[in-house]
Amino acid sequence: MSSIAALLPALPALGWAVHARWLHGRLTTARRDPLTGLWTRDAFTRRARRLLRDPRAVVVLADVDHFKQVNDRHGHAAGDVLLATVAARLAHGTTPGVAGRLGGDEFAAVVIDRDGTMPDRLHTLARVLARPVDTAPDLHTTVSLGWVRAGDHPGEDLSALLRRADEAMYAAKRSGRSGPRRAHLGRLLGSVAGRRPGRRGAA
Repeated sequence: MSSIAALLPALPALGWAVHARWLHGRLTTARRDPLTGLWTRDAFTRRARRLLRDPRAVVVLADVDHFKQVNDRHGHAAGDVLLATVAARLAHGTTPGVAGRLGGDEFAAVVIDRDGTMPDRLHTLARVLARPVDTAPDLHTTVSLGWVRAGDHPGEDLSALLRRADEAMYAAKRSGRSGPRRAHLGRLLGSVAGRRPGRRGAA
């Protein structure tokens, strides 16, 4: 009885610790996209802004090509499998950094380019993203990539850098050529979001 009595004062603190751990888990889950496991837009934005303090940071925008046709041909369940596969490959190919799902078939990442090899890494990533899903050889498509180096545009925030990456990605999509496209160094032309054909709403 004496040992139990000695533990009683600690029970409230233990209860709060358990509750805090549970609450932290719930909040973390809420910040993750349920389909892909990537950060949601808001959670990605907070983490990306911290990474952009590093001048070696690179912003990458990725958009799945012909996603509507994939859904029409294979069904939405297969489309979800493709999105999850793209997300996993993107997250693996953009470390050290942070990756998020902005909505639908659009993803973003901020990567620290420690050794200056980002162009080669993104060309490799584009090839990896175009591979068939491991469990479904018929399920595959290309992914258009646009990217911008934060150090090339000092003073621009995440929103502006994402617009530059968006312009580059859309140019890559229009060209019909596989491979990432780097943002231009001149004036920001303005976002082209909403002008891409075949966009899909958030899944």
